[in-house]
Amino acid sequence: MVARIVHGLEIAEREMLQEKARNGEHVIVSGSNGVIRSVPAETYL
Repeated sequence: MVARIVHGLEIAEREMLQEKARNGEHVIVSGSNGVIRSVPAETYL
């Protein structure tokens, strides 16, 4: 059951990133050092 939920979330995240990349949008990410930054969505595809 949990595996299905995780898989669904992975699909949703990928679809969101693809849509943002198509629109030339950025996403907000936090690195391991705690620095928060805005990067192009296509970076994560």
